[in-house]
Amino acid sequence: MIQKAVTDRRVTLGLTFVVAFCSIAYELVYSELLTVFYGGTVLRYSITIGLYLFSMGVGALLSTHLDDPVENFLRTEVYLAVAGPAGAGVIILLNSFPDVTFAAKPTLTLAAAHIPILVVGVLSGFEIPLLNTLLAEREQTVFAALGRLYPRSVLRRLLGVGFDVSEADQESFSEVLGVDYLGSLAGTVIYALLLFPTYGLVVTVLVLGLLNALAALTFAGWTLWGRAWVGNAGETHAETTGENHGGFSADGGQQSGSGAGDDRWAWRPILLVALVVTGGYAGLVANAGAVDSAVTGAYIGDRIESDYRPGRADITVESFDRTPYQRVTRYQRTIAGHEDAEICLRLDRAIQLCDSWVDSYHSGLVDVPMSAFENPSSVDVLLVGGGDYVAVKHLRRYGVSVDQVDIDGEFMRMARQRKYLRQFNDGAYRYERLNTTTGDAFTYLRQTDERYDLVILDVPGARNDDSMRLYSSEFYRLLNRHLTDRGIAVTWTYSSNFYGQHHKTLVNTLRAAGFDRHLPYAVYEDFDDDGERERGEQFYLLSDDAMPTPDISRSRSEFLDETAEEYDGWEWQPLTRYRGVEPNSVFDPNYDIIVDK
Repeated sequence: MIQKAVTDRRVTLGLTFVVAFCSIAYELVYSELLTVFYGGTVLRYSITIGLYLFSMGVGALLSTHLDDPVENFLRTEVYLAVAGPAGAGVIILLNSFPDVTFAAKPTLTLAAAHIPILVVGVLSGFEIPLLNTLLAEREQTVFAALGRLYPRSVLRRLLGVGFDVSEADQESFSEVLGVDYLGSLAGTVIYALLLFPTYGLVVTVLVLGLLNALAALTFAGWTLWGRAWVGNAGETHAETTGENHGGFSADGGQQSGSGAGDDRWAWRPILLVALVVTGGYAGLVANAGAVDSAVTGAYIGDRIESDYRPGRADITVESFDRTPYQRVTRYQRTIAGHEDAEICLRLDRAIQLCDSWVDSYHSGLVDVPMSAFENPSSVDVLLVGGGDYVAVKHLRRYGVSVDQVDIDGEFMRMARQRKYLRQFNDGAYRYERLNTTTGDAFTYLRQTDERYDLVILDVPGARNDDSMRLYSSEFYRLLNRHLTDRGIAVTWTYSSNFYGQHHKTLVNTLRAAGFDRHLPYAVYEDFDDDGERERGEQFYLLSDDAMPTPDISRSRSEFLDETAEEYDGWEWQPLTRYRGVEPNSVFDPNYDIIVDK
């Protein structure tokens, strides 16, 4: 009978671990979703964790009014299994109607998007008090058993240096808290290293809901079976000794199996919900790829279409992939007034390339700066990013030596294997003078001694906290130090007319890094098929000393040959110093560098 009680304790502590794991992971999912929709990683995570801890305290306070700990713990887990994934759905739905506008919509939707945090927090706050009540057998604890595995006398002496110590009281409350904290640690680590990179947000929240539902079923099954076991096998012992070691009783102690049948009937509705939820989640998780592509693809399609005026563009998402660093969306778009549909690629929320302008963009990024060198084959190039290998294709025409650094090895693998990406890069990943490093460009520049004649920044815009480091004064300073005496850097830029604060922050950041001159230019293309070329993507050549003049006649780009008349009057200019605008630094970030539209 004693073994049964010990097993009950192990089951309950195991459930403590699982529920703590799920609760903290739900909040991490919510934090990431809020970051995706509203920007500001540090702000979103800080507010989410703060609200979560506050609402847990509220839940712990409210738990004093809860009666039957057995049934209420079961209900809590089932409610969490439903509320956790539903909360993620609420956040997504609140941001799925971009064309619906009304007064105070941003404020109201932002406030409503934080309600799931409070709901999960309050329910999670119920768990520890309920579990502590359920652990009524205090004579033998897991931690007490572990006492034989470490030198307790040594530990007490160490603690005695700063504290008044005594023998461990082996109370179950500290035991539950210890396992709860351990589960929270496991939740944060496994979410970051396994769940999110493997499954993404949509499937991860379903996995967590499945774990909560399984915890509920495990608890219910063990309790009902335990009561029946005691009723059948331990009734005589209980009558003789007055001891009960079976399943949990309604008041938190132990009871015989006489009420097991009644409990099965009383719990039937909540158990039915748990079974339905478990089966539903299990089916969805088993088809994780299809679920992720369907939900995320549909949402992204709506968001892409909303970037245009209503009725202006027809968007069809054709494929959706997730790497450890970004979402890769391939879609077809047809813009009103254009006969042909074209294939486009997005990395997260930033458009990467489209059939119609992939050549013009890379001609501006690569061929214009390469035309500044009289002997291009002698040029050493550092390409930061460019995992689609299209920039490498353009560099290959000049026979230059290329060191490429890109953090997303999975996306580069896709660019080598996927047909729709290979058509853009023409197998440039096989270029014999290409040396590719999979890693962080910031770290690479800190560790290498190489110097380069040309550094090409083919990276997405700063759209969240994670990308801010590649737009920091520290990064640009490192980059500047790795330029040769004739070296220049090139980057595409957002329009200063539409993104004024970003532009000012970027310029002051470049100045802080030692760049004091720039040569602004753009590419020109007939985007609306009216026979007139319009100003397209914009670029900066950067330098603190060398000021070579590009010569389009030296470029090896048919696009630039056709538009050569647009490039008269190259002029290096001093970078403007904007007063009252702080540069973006790793240690003192300026969030105006982020463009989240």
